[in-house]
Amino acid sequence: MIATGFLGTLGGEIIVVVAIVVLLWIIYKIGKSLLKIILGIVINSVLGIGSIYLVDLIFNMGIPFQAATLIPLALFGLPAAGTLIILKFFAVTL
Repeated sequence: MIATGFLGTLGGEIIVVVAIVVLLWIIYKIGKSLLKIILGIVINSVLGIGSIYLVDLIFNMGIPFQAATLIPLALFGLPAAGTLIILKFFAVTL
């Protein structure tokens, strides 16, 4: 006869299943909040780039789409767009 420990083989399997369920629940919660953060950053970046495009299209401000403008827009979104528009309004070359 094989010694199976205090809980037996069924008890060990139940503990493993419960541990896996708890681990999957934790991964789900972390992934859900991380996805919400990433989605917010992407939406903010797209809105920033779109707003610069529309402002340049409507008011013909001459804001160039180059690395010096696209990197801040992609990282910071709408606040960077506002900053670039204010800089261009005060005739700072970009």
